[in-house]
Amino acid sequence: MNSIYDLRQFLQKCGAFVYTGDRLGDLELFEIELKQLYEWNMIDVKTFQQGMLIIKKEISDVKKAKS
Repeated sequence: MNSIYDLRQFLQKCGAFVYTGDRLGDLELFEIELKQLYEWNMIDVKTFQQGMLIIKKEISDVKKAKS
């Protein structure tokens, strides 16, 4: 998993389809879904960490673009 696209595809394979029309809202929902998958032991710690890094970077990029 190297990009937000990869993360979206991964979450869809797990049954989480996220699209609100708001980029920041989508990213926040990605984060919630990823945390739940980890808490339910459906993903390992490495996958969780990779996903969180991707989300945090993308959130930072979106906030910079809005400034």
